[in-house]
Amino acid sequence: MQITASPALIRALPDLLISQIAAGEVVERPASVLKELIENSLDAGATKIDVNLEEGGVRLIRIADDGCGIAPDELHLALARHATSKIASLDDLERVGSYGFRGEALASIAAVARVTLTSRQGTQPHAFRLRGEPGATPEPAALAGGTVIEVADLYCNTPARRKFLKTESTEFAHCDEVLRRMALAQPDVAFTLSHNGNAKRRLPSVDFSHRVREILGAEFFPHARPIDVVAGPLRLFGLAALPAYSRSGRDEQYFFVNGRFVRDKLLMHAARQAYEDILHGARHPAYVLFLELDPAGVDVNVHPAKTEVRFRDARGIHQFVFHALQRALAVPLGAQAIPPATTAATANTDYTTWQQSPLSMPQRPSGVSEPAVRAYLDFAHAALHDSPPASEGATPKLGYAIGQVHGVYVLAQNTEGLVLVDMHAAHERILYEKLKNSVSDDTSGTLITQTLLVPLVLSASEAEMATAHEHAATLQALGLDINPAGLRQLTVRSLPALLTGGQPLDLVHAVLRELAEHPASRVMEARRNELLATMACHGAVRAHRILTLPEMNALLRDMEATDRADQCNHGRPTWVQLAMTDLDRLFMRGR
Repeated sequence: MQITASPALIRALPDLLISQIAAGEVVERPASVLKELIENSLDAGATKIDVNLEEGGVRLIRIADDGCGIAPDELHLALARHATSKIASLDDLERVGSYGFRGEALASIAAVARVTLTSRQGTQPHAFRLRGEPGATPEPAALAGGTVIEVADLYCNTPARRKFLKTESTEFAHCDEVLRRMALAQPDVAFTLSHNGNAKRRLPSVDFSHRVREILGAEFFPHARPIDVVAGPLRLFGLAALPAYSRSGRDEQYFFVNGRFVRDKLLMHAARQAYEDILHGARHPAYVLFLELDPAGVDVNVHPAKTEVRFRDARGIHQFVFHALQRALAVPLGAQAIPPATTAATANTDYTTWQQSPLSMPQRPSGVSEPAVRAYLDFAHAALHDSPPASEGATPKLGYAIGQVHGVYVLAQNTEGLVLVDMHAAHERILYEKLKNSVSDDTSGTLITQTLLVPLVLSASEAEMATAHEHAATLQALGLDINPAGLRQLTVRSLPALLTGGQPLDLVHAVLRELAEHPASRVMEARRNELLATMACHGAVRAHRILTLPEMNALLRDMEATDRADQCNHGRPTWVQLAMTDLDRLFMRGR
């Protein structure tokens, strides 16, 4: 069918239709409404927020807070389009320090639902109620203080939009996730959540670490590593989980910019890169991170839902987040203050110890708002990368070796109890870090090699012969001197000095296979570390090899001095701590 354009009159749209169009961007689902209303409560200084939902928030969203309230003569403005107390000039817009600022959320919500607003300021003799209907006026109401907003029958006048909503349980799950995000950003605010008359969450006002345990669960907390890095006007702080707590999805990635939850590609990419060297590609990291900077350095007015932001210095922000997080995750075991493999059973004891430590919070950058720092990390009294090594005579982090299990695991005893070490995984990480350092320390970018007294001869396929010839320069840079010795044979005359004790034949085959799959230039740049990891794996001590106690202790000391020694190159843990309480529980001692 052919459609022909016809002239039409240009007319101004009615206010209700304008608000309904705006609601298409602001009110995506009940969770969108809940987010806007909670943000309003927080901007009003609320310390307690009660949320009541019915039918996933479609039938009713009711939020009661103890904030400053709204004056009776301003209630109608709260429901009007583009009326706000947050900004008054362009300068205010460019330095937004509040959650809301556009003044369009309540008007948009009122355009697609039945809204009732009840509020009382502390100086008023009683509260006033205003219904979001044309011509409605405030009327006296009973309320002790603060504000109550009821949003009933979402999309009651736009039934087509309602058809796009999911099941009640799905919509409630989205609402619950919104509350989780807001609760993480504001641990000093108490939240309750009820659904169809049943209490789902009760979150009292607590410190940040307690709030993380309540929201992400006890499983996250033992693997969390505290971060607090300040560089000029920038500050990154929070918790990042080690790869032992990696996830199959991005469900536990919380990033906040000046207290506002965001889904920013730049920040997510920086975090992913920081984990790249310790996390398997199919897994996802978990973290709760807060980036603080001068509000003038970030534009939050780029998306109606305010979950996307734009940075003035995007590259600088990316590099700061990447390096700060990478350094925190790379702290050697000997400098760590918290055992990365502490079990959930001992986390409570550890938490009490951290709680009792005196706090010395770093100075915040000037001009930065204070969204979540007020209750930040009472156990982060010392940034891990600044922690001093153990004093002489103190028991090392991993203790001292006492034996070996089937030539696979090293057993050691430290002050906390028993340490189990995966011998191959630990040695693999040690070799990998040494290989990287060897390449970076050498200005030529070539690994230090060792010439073999007797050259090795290995059988090779036609593809391997062609790869060795085509990538001879790359192999030299990797410390491998490989030359053809016949139609189907290669001679290996030198190896990287760090790998001479491994399995050279397997190593050469692995390197040739890697080079055949990827262009040499890409291997030596973007994929260099992956190739070094492959080499380290084949050069590491193999399972079922019997070590002497001095060799085991040497491995433990190397682990304590190696960056990222908590995980092998594939993201698996290299060691586990069993505290005495864990062992007592296994044998039912004290029961």
